[in-house]
Amino acid sequence: MLAGCGAGMCQVIITTPMEMLKIQLQDAGRLAAQQRKPAIMPSTKLGSANAVLSRSYNAGPVSVVRKVSATQIAYELLHTQGIQGLYKGLGATIMRDVPFSVVYFPLFAHLNRLGQPSPSENTPFYWSFLSGCAAGSSAAVVVNPCDVVKTRLQSLSKGVNEESYKGVVDCVSKIMRKEGPSAFLKGAGCRALVIAPLFGIAQVMYSVGVGEFILGYTPFNLYSA
Repeated sequence: MLAGCGAGMCQVIITTPMEMLKIQLQDAGRLAAQQRKPAIMPSTKLGSANAVLSRSYNAGPVSVVRKVSATQIAYELLHTQGIQGLYKGLGATIMRDVPFSVVYFPLFAHLNRLGQPSPSENTPFYWSFLSGCAAGSSAAVVVNPCDVVKTRLQSLSKGVNEESYKGVVDCVSKIMRKEGPSAFLKGAGCRALVIAPLFGIAQVMYSVGVGEFILGYTPFNLYSA
């Protein structure tokens, strides 16, 4: 569990900016659809962060929406907010990824050991795949409330009547008050379906020694000595 915690802490350094850009790109289509509607977005609903990307989403006539790219979003955030702009929602990402790793790695180890024929034999690859799927999907559902909070915080561009949040505590309280506890499980099934094959395949590749096989045919072979 401690090893999983450490792995999760290291992971968020790379994944937080990637998650940030992914959410902005996913929001672009939704916001573009809202722009085509006759309703006018009140200026009070546009936060300072939304104004950062307004040139990308709202340039030109309402009927013509420019496509936005991850590079463009990253440049705008770095130019206006600095490196901290790419790490918005870091606390919520840590709340999601660290518990995920804490749950996943011990659970996979125990499930994988159940399919081991004997202490001297390796677990069959299909059992490692099933163990990875089960452990990954279980961990994904457990941390889904944190994923909901993280996504809400990292969504910079708000649409009509969408709520703005000041931080993790403010986000949790507003979701509880306006949407109820069930809102924290939104998307849990879909997230489990994505995570299950991802970690199942990863564990199979690890268990059959793909990395070691590749290293054996490279000049960086660490096992040649």
